Amino acid sequence: MSKLPALKPKEVVKVLEKAGFSFVRQKGSHRIYVKGNIGIVIPWHNKDLKKGTLRHIVKQSGLTLKDFIKLLKSK
Repeated sequence: MSKLPALKPKEVVKVLEKAGFSFVRQKGSHRIYVKGNIGIVIPWHNKDLKKGTLRHIVKQSGLTLKDFIKLLKSK
């Protein structure tokens, strides 16, 4: 299994936007991104996301870990 790097929320959002997700709204320090009927909540803080949180975001998005990392590395 690929290792997840430590990522800031902005970096995760860039990957999700490449995958077709779009920003819908924000409530407090959490942003909601949607693609079709899939909604993902991203905690919007200045610190790195915890690995469990990041892994859950990837799982919710429907992407495989491998695809997520490939999108992360693509320009």
